[in-house]
Amino acid sequence: MMWVGLPKLVAAVSNAGGLGILTGLTAGTPEQLRNSIRETRKLTEKPFAVNLTFLPSISPPPYEQYAKVIIEEGIKVAETAGGPAAIPIIKMYKEAGIFVIHKCTSIRHAQAAEKVGVDMLSIDGFECAGHPGEDDVGGLLLLALAARKLKTPYIASGGIGDGRGLAAAIALGAAGVNCGTVFMATKESYVHDNIKQAMVQADERSTTHIFRTLRNTARVFKNKVAEEVVAKERRPGGVEFPEIAPLVSGARGKKVYDNGDPDAGVWSASGVMGLIDDVPSCEELLKRMERDAEKVLLESAAKVKRESKL
Repeated sequence: MMWVGLPKLVAAVSNAGGLGILTGLTAGTPEQLRNSIRETRKLTEKPFAVNLTFLPSISPPPYEQYAKVIIEEGIKVAETAGGPAAIPIIKMYKEAGIFVIHKCTSIRHAQAAEKVGVDMLSIDGFECAGHPGEDDVGGLLLLALAARKLKTPYIASGGIGDGRGLAAAIALGAAGVNCGTVFMATKESYVHDNIKQAMVQADERSTTHIFRTLRNTARVFKNKVAEEVVAKERRPGGVEFPEIAPLVSGARGKKVYDNGDPDAGVWSASGVMGLIDDVPSCEELLKRMERDAEKVLLESAAKVKRESKL
């Protein structure tokens, strides 16, 4: 959750009984991440995690320095995502006794992460906001495959925004769920109120994919900028990244959250927006999800009959 996984939201999630995840690279520098970790600790005594995402880059961030800060600050749970560049960092975490959750968009990547020794997997379906990988496999199928093929416990990511989604994930063998979009539209999220209301008004069709032709697919809110990027990608011969870079810059995306103009840049969101009807607190959201999931699971269990009436 680039630009969104900040101390106030992270602490609110943890205080409400979830595991808040601080977005490491949002901090800007390793030392600024240290400050963010300490700020979060002032707001909660509960555990929280820190994420590092490893994406292709001409000039990658100093991941090892970020990881050292995470270790030095005594973080107990770390989330990682990305390809082979994550492996040395995962090994650093394991040597430091950190519980590692690794996010994957395919079963083959999850199996590779198992071999590295991660403690838990986050299975991210095609429904997710941000980068869903290039296989286009939905979470329903991925979770069923995970139950068959993985030995490591896993949680479900992507397309989950209410208690029914939580119940479905549990039925598919997940130990829990990882949610992003739905927490953007909470009271503790720093995102501008105009954007939260845009999410309330949106539906499950209000996203689009960019970077498809560059094989770095990203699901984002369907706005004027995203549609311009898609149009350029669909031209005969496609597009080179430098041509669209000014449209998709992180600085423009952050302005969306800061200033409240949904068309100011590209920003990540999933079809979960179709499930968002209000802007609750994190505590209200989590209690609602837990209550509704329990209701669905109990009702479903009551429908099971051991003997046929035929």
